[in-house]
Amino acid sequence: MKCSETVTIVNQLGLHARAATKLAQLCQKFSCSIELVQEEKSADASSVLALLMLASSKGKTLQVCTNGEDAEQALSAVVDLIKNGFDES
Repeated sequence: MKCSETVTIVNQLGLHARAATKLAQLCQKFSCSIELVQEEKSADASSVLALLMLASSKGKTLQVCTNGEDAEQALSAVVDLIKNGFDES
């Protein structure tokens, strides 16, 4: 199953190393493929390095794309983490 949703980076520091690590660790729990697309760049969401290469700052819009067995659950979890600012205060 394929799923996708658009979400905006809300935390002050954007998708920095700690946030990218938290996101990648979350994505590794799912069996489906998870990709983030920002403008013309895309990244495997289970790779910290790939996420950092997006250079996503606050206010940037990301398309979260999931494909596979647990795509809906993965999409929901990833979108929630991003909308909650990666649980940073």
